[in-house]
Order: sequence, then structure tokens, then C-alpha cells
Amino acid sequence: MQIGKLAMLMVGILLVVIGWIGQSGAEVNVKVGVFAPPPAFVVPAPPPVVVVPGSYVYYAPGLDVDILFYHGYWWRPYQGRWYRSRHYNGPWGHIRGERIPRAIIALPPDYRHLPPGHERIPYGHLKKNWSRWEREKHWDRHDRREDRREDRHDRGEHRGRGDRGEGHGRGDR
Repeated sequence: MQIGKLAMLMVGILLVVIGWIGQSGAEVNVKVGVFAPPPAFVVPAPPPVVVVPGSYVYYAPGLDVDILFYHGYWWRPYQGRWYRSRHYNGPWGHIRGERIPRAIIALPPDYRHLPPGHERIPYGHLKKNWSRWEREKHWDRHDRREDRREDRHDRGEHRGRGDRGEGHGRGDR
């Protein structure tokens, strides 16, 4: 009988404490910084990419969403936030602002509008070579070659295969 009275007393004390908390206006509010991933977007085949000039960030043109590749990860902006994945089809995990690489943040606003003629790199080629290209500064050398080629073209020094141009052939001496 003592146990029954003791249990009733404990329940009563518990009800009083709960009532007091309810009247005091105490509120518990827990917000967890979890962001819903972007809606699923299925790319039916591995997308070819184009290197954004002056960077080692690759953009997948021709898709309805922005998907970038940089340093072994795929990146996707969505509703002002950035998401990252090891695979071009996700799953996408939210990345806090301070963890987004500077190369991605520093992209020019018009990076999607590349001039025609930029080489599309097949997915398999990117997957196999991106690390070596970064290590060996492949695109820096490629850009310098393109710049020299454009300079020669601007000075009228370009020649096609088998075309020696006027005044430059051996028979002109």
C-alpha cells in the first residue's frame, strides 16, 4: 500500500511540474541546419564537359541544371546553396559556404555562355585525366598555345597545312 501512495505522489508532483512549465512560458525550439537536397535530376548518360577558361572547373553544357566538376567532385547550386556529390547524378549533400572551393566561387557570372568551339571533353576522359591535368597545369599550357595561335593569326602569320603564304616560300628568294 505504501508503494501505491508513493506512485500517486510522484504522478502528482510530475503534473504540478508540467503545469508550472506550461504557465511559465518556457519554450524549447531546436533548429537543425539540415537542408533538403535539390530535386533529383537524372542525367541519362555521363555528360561531356567543357573547361571554364582560366580555371580547372568543368561545366556540363546542354543540361537543364547547372552541374560543375572540380577537384574530384560534382557541384550543383540550388536555391542559393551549394551541393556536392562524387557522382554526376548525386546523391547531393549540402556544403557550407566556407567549404566551397574558391575556384567555384570565383567563376565569372557568364561561365555558362562559352564561345563556340570550346572542346567538349567526354566524361571518361575527364574522369581518367582531371587530376593529372591539374597537377601538370594542362589548361594553362593549352591557353598559352591558343593565345600564341591567335596572336599569329592577328599578325597574319597563320598558315594552313601546305600553305606557305605569300613571300614566305623557298621559291620566292
